[in-house]
Amino acid sequence: MTHRIVVLGAGYAGLGAAKRSAARLRSADVRVTLVNAVDSFVERVRLHQLAAGQHLPELPLKELLAGTGVDLVVARVTDIDAGAQRVRLDAAPHVLAYDTLVYALGSGSDVDGVPGVAEYACTVADAEAALRLRARIRDLEAGATVAVVGGGLTGIETAAELAADRPDLRVGLVTRGEVGGWLSARARRHLRAAFGRLGVDTHEHTHVTEVTKAGLLLDDGREWAIEAVVWASGFRVPDLARQAGFQVDGRDRMVVDPLLRSVSHPSVYGIGDAAAPRTAGGESRMSCQTALPMGLYAADVISDVLTGHEPKQVRLRYVWQNISLGRRDGVTQFTRADDSPLDGAVLTGRASARFKEAVTRSTVFTMRHPGPWRPDRGRALRESARAGT
Repeated sequence: MTHRIVVLGAGYAGLGAAKRSAARLRSADVRVTLVNAVDSFVERVRLHQLAAGQHLPELPLKELLAGTGVDLVVARVTDIDAGAQRVRLDAAPHVLAYDTLVYALGSGSDVDGVPGVAEYACTVADAEAALRLRARIRDLEAGATVAVVGGGLTGIETAAELAADRPDLRVGLVTRGEVGGWLSARARRHLRAAFGRLGVDTHEHTHVTEVTKAGLLLDDGREWAIEAVVWASGFRVPDLARQAGFQVDGRDRMVVDPLLRSVSHPSVYGIGDAAAPRTAGGESRMSCQTALPMGLYAADVISDVLTGHEPKQVRLRYVWQNISLGRRDGVTQFTRADDSPLDGAVLTGRASARFKEAVTRSTVFTMRHPGPWRPDRGRALRESARAGT
């Protein structure tokens, strides 16, 4: 009987897993089906550019899957019946049976943790949200205030991109901690200098307790009048894995073993933001940097299992953190395998911007041609970049 592989989600992890599984199992009696809520691949690492009004190339999934043999179903997953090994969808065919399931549904903005966020704030977690933010920013008059809440990578990049594109606006970044506090001293200095040049005001150690129609309410009782609020503080994953009975962690991410299999349901693989693999640093960070290799690794494991070979355990490690500060500036912090910063290994300015653009483009190339992921490639890129500092 034909072995049915169903991949849920066509982000960096899911698309890579579907294409590579189909390529490696082309001669086997296997059918690969990819389910995604929209019909295009979304470059999530560029959504702050989309929000700032820049044009992004369209990447239709049909084109990316052409000639692969992967079946595409555009629908939203509504339920997973782990006992019957079926997935329910909100559109035809409505039900998909699987022998192997790849769970790669990604993450979205956490808009329920603070009152008023869902009603009054914009986000950049998906393309539709980024386009809504773009329309909101476009309608603002000169001198209006935009507050980006969240001091992580998404918040920093969004604040910088908006300030660079609309220098007539007053852009502020609000964070509970220190902006870039996890970076090396050199990287933090450049980040602060860049914000100074762009006119981004930083509000550190500031806790937002509510978003209102008029702006922000802070924990010290202050009310801050804001014309537009961008919420970039925290991400969450769908609760479908928990509802289906798969073992999950405290954030509803599927707990997986060193082969990326669900520890409670070995016919199911968890990859990308919606899974919780172990890395050199312990808990994995939600990022493209882990999602893409997880997808390729999972495909290799699945193909090895189905062809009678011994699969290799996954080794996930970090190499860098790329932070864009507009189109002509950036900070690239090279890291140890556990994601801790290497103090002397930093790219800044145009060199960092060019490096991140090259990495981002190479990611799309990998989506088109998902060859095996080799960690030594990342090491080579790191050493090459260091030589240019």
